Amino acid sequence: MAANSSTVWQRGRVVELRDVARDIRRVVIEPESPVRAAPGTHVDIAVVVNGEQDVRSYSVVESDDDGTRLALSVFRTPTSRGGSVFMHGLGEGAEVELTQPLQNFPLRVGAARYIILAGGIGVTAVLGMARVLARLGADYRFVYAGRSREAMAYLDELIDEHGDRIEVHVDAEGTPLDVPSLVGGLGRDTELYMCGPIRLMDAVRRAWQDFGLDLPNLRYETFGNSGWFDPEEFVVRIPRLGLETVVPKDRSMLEALEAAGADPMFDCRKGECGLCEVEVLELTGDIDHRDVFYSQRQQEASAKMCCCVSRVVTPAATGSRERKPVISIELS
Repeated sequence: MAANSSTVWQRGRVVELRDVARDIRRVVIEPESPVRAAPGTHVDIAVVVNGEQDVRSYSVVESDDDGTRLALSVFRTPTSRGGSVFMHGLGEGAEVELTQPLQNFPLRVGAARYIILAGGIGVTAVLGMARVLARLGADYRFVYAGRSREAMAYLDELIDEHGDRIEVHVDAEGTPLDVPSLVGGLGRDTELYMCGPIRLMDAVRRAWQDFGLDLPNLRYETFGNSGWFDPEEFVVRIPRLGLETVVPKDRSMLEALEAAGADPMFDCRKGECGLCEVEVLELTGDIDHRDVFYSQRQQEASAKMCCCVSRVVTPAATGSRERKPVISIELS
């Protein structure tokens, strides 16, 4: 049961497609009811996964001033739950259902200094912010980290745009990002905006706390499909409802519960809001916490989990996959 039932949906037409990096496709859509898309906004798109309609969120990379053209960039991940496969299968002229731009990650104008941090495909959420700060003449640094240049979307044009303001870190070239050095060199008046894989974001959050920086100055968005472990099938049970179902590798627990007839609460589907929280009654396995809602201590306790993104995996102590991991829960 979605928390926000007032979201406005509309039709849109795909007008441009091009690859901007390895496995990353730029998709430009003309919506029927244009609304300006501010930096940090995203749209939800109705996708077809395994023959069923579902919803995925994609950051708006850029748009016209009046919102008549919205540019998204979609990474086709090997662990895709089907949304990126659907988006990469679209052709020019295809029609899709999408929301008007939604804002959960606003840029606050007026800070003394800024760090814009992008990890991999996370650049899509913060690229527009860096462009606004450049136009305003703000004091900012754009830090872009990736595994290889071929996999880093918009890299060349961002270097051209931001010049000595951009700092590029490439694992394949032996220049990985040193998170403690980055965070440790920041002043208390610096705001950091980031989006990227869970490992990067977790490292930044821990360093931020270790250096005693103000938590309100750390702002982030997650794309909700990166985890600490590879996805695997597991069983989820709701004893009170007499319900048991298998969660496939390419489907979230939330989606599997919905398909089985349960009615869990949810909103963001990205592990940010906590509305989809479930209580863990019994667990045979380990929880791969992929949310940014819980603190480290709460995640380690594994008494609750965000069912929209987090998963259950084989216990690390055994490594055996002869039996599927099992979790029994109670809906909030």
